[in-house]
Amino acid sequence: RDLTENARRIYAYIFSLVPNWADADEIFQEASATIWEKYDEYQPDTGFREWAFRIAYFKVLQHRKAQAKNVLRFSDQFIEAVDGDTQAGGDLWVRRHRLLGECYEELRPQDRELIDFRYEPDATTKSIALRVGRSVDAVYKSLNRIHGQLLDCIESKLEDLP
Repeated sequence: RDLTENARRIYAYIFSLVPNWADADEIFQEASATIWEKYDEYQPDTGFREWAFRIAYFKVLQHRKAQAKNVLRFSDQFIEAVDGDTQAGGDLWVRRHRLLGECYEELRPQDRELIDFRYEPDATTKSIALRVGRSVDAVYKSLNRIHGQLLDCIESKLEDLP
């Protein structure tokens, strides 16, 4: 379950460290297999994502050694720098995502409804306008206002975090 919940983040992390999708796919498969094999060694107090990122990091290094003859490759220093930045950014992304949920809940019910309509598959501003009986321009302006409120709310809450 931990791997399933974090698969996209692990893949994104790997892709941030290698120059192409094919390598990232291969490394992700190897890392996933190792994560499953070593899951018994996982210590819950360390955090699954951090543990999985470490495994992925070492898989990237293994892959780099195997591909040493490849002309396009990042330096070890670059890999280390991106590793730190990516992990720090990942934490920020997780916080922003959590805060988005909190801010969404603080919206007025009619604003939440508009946002829900907007993110339905194949939704357009025109289809929403027809659905709620408002002009396209009014719906567009409302959605912009709501998105602005969400952004302001998230940024405000981020400032309040330690």
